[in-house]
Amino acid sequence: MKSVELNQSATSAADISAAPPVAQEPIGRSRSGLSQSLALIVLLTGTFLSPLDYFIVNLALPAIRTGLHATSAELQLIVSVYASAFAVLLVTGGRLGDLYGRKKLFMTGLAGFVLSSALCAGSPNGGVLVVGRILQGASASIMVPQILATIRTVFPQEQQTKVMSLYGFVFGIASVAGQLGGGALITLKPFGLDWQSIFLINVPVGTLALIGAWRFVPENKPASRARVDMVGVMLLSTFLALVIYPLTQGREAGWPRWTLVCFALSVPVFLLFLLAERRLERRGGDPLVDLHLFRNPVFSIGLVLAFCFYCDSVFFLTYGIYLQGGLHWSALASGLAIFPFGAGAVLGPLLSPALVRRVGSHVLTVGFLLLATGFGLSGLALMHALSPNVLFYIGLLLAGMGHGTVLPSVVRIVIGEIEPAKAGLASGVVTSMLQIGSAFGATAISGAFFSVLAAQRTPQGYVHAYQTGIAIATVLFVACVGLSALLVARQARAART
Repeated sequence: MKSVELNQSATSAADISAAPPVAQEPIGRSRSGLSQSLALIVLLTGTFLSPLDYFIVNLALPAIRTGLHATSAELQLIVSVYASAFAVLLVTGGRLGDLYGRKKLFMTGLAGFVLSSALCAGSPNGGVLVVGRILQGASASIMVPQILATIRTVFPQEQQTKVMSLYGFVFGIASVAGQLGGGALITLKPFGLDWQSIFLINVPVGTLALIGAWRFVPENKPASRARVDMVGVMLLSTFLALVIYPLTQGREAGWPRWTLVCFALSVPVFLLFLLAERRLERRGGDPLVDLHLFRNPVFSIGLVLAFCFYCDSVFFLTYGIYLQGGLHWSALASGLAIFPFGAGAVLGPLLSPALVRRVGSHVLTVGFLLLATGFGLSGLALMHALSPNVLFYIGLLLAGMGHGTVLPSVVRIVIGEIEPAKAGLASGVVTSMLQIGSAFGATAISGAFFSVLAAQRTPQGYVHAYQTGIAIATVLFVACVGLSALLVARQARAART
């Protein structure tokens, strides 16, 4: 199965064209410390739910196959349609928050996520579960962009680094909890439930968050409502679907002709989208995507880094196959083996504020350096061993720290480049780039992994396949070290002018 990690981000620039002014309520200044903390807890709960639901499902697939007599095709769709629906609608979800109010859209997405989770838990067959997963992904795409957009627009600037570090911390916890929690729930079967428990856990947590959002999260919305660019929504959603769905499904299906047709069609659809947005902008309308955003070099370089960064999500796929297929470890043992990476992903954001105080925006370069060093070390540790050893786990810890450092840093740096009125749009753009990078990584890097594995299905073959995938990721992150240094230089130049 493919593994496309979810995730979430936001952004904004300085020289942006007309947009409705946003009525903002700065939490950190006008609200009590308790209200501020409770609002942040609610937002971070939404941050937690979306990646949790991806990882937790990965480990439950064998139980779902048995319980629902699901086909292999249905199992693939249970994973991929969630990621695809999430990625395709993110930009639209972010823009709707800019136009109609981020609290309102956050609550709408959260309510949809709770209801679709209940539908998944009650699914009588694989087909209904696939539909439930599509609705889950669509709901998450409405909810997630509002989180970082709200942080960008209502939290004071001096709190941004700390809050974004907490965001990265929660995301790291979610990935670990998904791996460990999925294995634990399937093994322990609480209340006599089998795979259904992995979806039902969202219902009470999401309901409490929904009540908290209604009570504590401040609304920030435009003073005047603009019209939604429906042509832009349809064209951009079509373009993203034509790219992301073949990427998430193509390798498993053997790259049939329809995947190539989708990629070919995506080019003219994207060109039509650009033409439609420019025409609407010239007429004085409100385009779905303000193309002026991409003239900001920090924003554009940040998008490239976001794309490359989330290629590391393929690690979760190749690592699991190496342990379970090559070493015959159980799902629970494989989930526990991710702990060093998860611990690093949790530790990285906690150390980020102190690191930012020392090196400023160079924290991004440090994060990519940790990723490259950690993954490279884990590959070298298997040069003369079949099983993970101490050096291997040290490498995973360093890579996890890099992951946890880069995620909040790239989001915080890019988010600071965009005016608050378009933070939701920018959030959707960056999050979509993360998802496309994740899908591309799962396709390109795992393609190399499976090519090596096809020639030698022995324990040593699994080791070689893992080393191949990790080597590609390491080279990519070494390139990101230089690119992140360029981003910091551009940022410094912009500050001087």
